[in-house]
Amino acid sequence: MTTVSDFVSVGDVVAGSAAGVRCRLWQLRPAEVRDVAVCVSAEILRLEAIRVAAVDELALNPDEQVLCYRGVGRWLAANTMLQNAAGNKIAALGAALRGFPDITAQFEAGDLSLDHAAIIASFCESPPKGMPEKALPSCMATLLAAASGVEATTLKLRYAIAVLERIFESDDTPPGEDDDLNVLRIAPTLNGRVAIKGDFDALTGEMLLSALSGLSMPKPAADGTPDQRSAAKRTADAFTELIRRYLDNAMTGVDGGQRPHVNVQITAKDLAEHRECTTMRSDIAPDFDEPDVEDLDVGYMPWMGPLSVSLTRMLACDCMLSTMLMDGNGAPLDATPHKRLVTPEQRTALIARDKGCAFPNCDAVPAWCDAHHIKPWSTGGLTVMDNLTLLCRSHHRLIHSTSGFRGIWEIKMGDDHKPWFIPPAAIDPKQRRRRSTTRQGPVHRD
Repeated sequence: MTTVSDFVSVGDVVAGSAAGVRCRLWQLRPAEVRDVAVCVSAEILRLEAIRVAAVDELALNPDEQVLCYRGVGRWLAANTMLQNAAGNKIAALGAALRGFPDITAQFEAGDLSLDHAAIIASFCESPPKGMPEKALPSCMATLLAAASGVEATTLKLRYAIAVLERIFESDDTPPGEDDDLNVLRIAPTLNGRVAIKGDFDALTGEMLLSALSGLSMPKPAADGTPDQRSAAKRTADAFTELIRRYLDNAMTGVDGGQRPHVNVQITAKDLAEHRECTTMRSDIAPDFDEPDVEDLDVGYMPWMGPLSVSLTRMLACDCMLSTMLMDGNGAPLDATPHKRLVTPEQRTALIARDKGCAFPNCDAVPAWCDAHHIKPWSTGGLTVMDNLTLLCRSHHRLIHSTSGFRGIWEIKMGDDHKPWFIPPAAIDPKQRRRRSTTRQGPVHRD
């Protein structure tokens, strides 16, 4: 018997025109539509690599048309639907890749995104001053490994870079923490509105996002109707409320005011430790082989991610310190099993362990997460760290009560005292356990 999907194949959709594509997709099964999305994404990476190479070739051998523009990036923008910034970014990456064939090879193989290739190339062009030249290939390999595959995230790559900067610690301020680079442009527009554009260091960003978090949460109406505002609209409303509260309660110019509430996580050993740059270089340079990004810790902020040890130490000079006991795997220990609700101390420990929603590939920050009992309290599950995990509202509903999904995903606490998720056979026939790698380094699976 012939079915509708026999008339259209995944290859036909991927290779065909975008005109009328929805009618062709309608004839495919959901699994085939997923294949289309994955195949097209891989094709975009392949074409992106070709475009970068072609633009760089024009930069090296421009003709009369290209020479009419201030740079090959502007020529690209003028002859495509790209903006100047995007065209210049492509041109800059092409030039940077000339000196790094390993990055180029992985980018052209489709296992590295344009943004991640640009981040790695930037690190290799301006490595930490304390890093010996012979360490560059190993460091590059570490970053390429962190940025490869479908589980690669910008936060994972930034974490790997932060660890490398920690290994070769120097007095130089990382660009992400250099507040001298901060800019904020506020300009009235012709239609009576105000346009705001800024670029801030990680600490300022953490303070801003922390301040806006509670004010930008969705707020259902009195009758239970879900908040209809977009995320951008909620953030704009939160920013307005933040300014209003400041003007209502401002205490500018008063010395000794309370510091902004910024949470930074780091081990006591790394916080107390202070090694001089020269000592670090002499210890590592002679027989440096490959950096161990899992053996060292850096500061970590819930919103902005990695923070250098030097800035973490500076913040610790004037702050309130909260301590918690950790086991050898970095999992917090606790001792309050007889209460149903999670205590503030336990939530702090959950944030330190999970750093946000623990569901695989979810990037929800702690402020958007609930504490979930792996074994329900109603069936004897204790309120202890080994029975708790952070889940965002969407994944909490998925695990608990979403119709048709109840019990499909299973959560087990591993020997490392961290939550592991076992997918249903329909998603992974081998049902290999997995955990979130969004904010962490490489994870060793079964």
